[in-house]
Amino acid sequence: MSNEPRWVIRGKSVRQLIEELQTFEDQDAEVRISLDCGATSKCISLVGMFDGKPALVNCEGQG
Repeated sequence: MSNEPRWVIRGKSVRQLIEELQTFEDQDAEVRISLDCGATSKCISLVGMFDGKPALVNCEGQG
């Protein structure tokens, strides 16, 4: 069992993510993704379905 707080590991639905993004004043701002709590971030290259689940994907270094 994880020691992480529930909000860290429960994830977000598409609806929840859209609702949160709509609260930002600058709707043209670049959205980035971080896997280390914001220490580093990468651009989102693709939004797609993977294994039946929506995913934000960074494709840097894959070409």
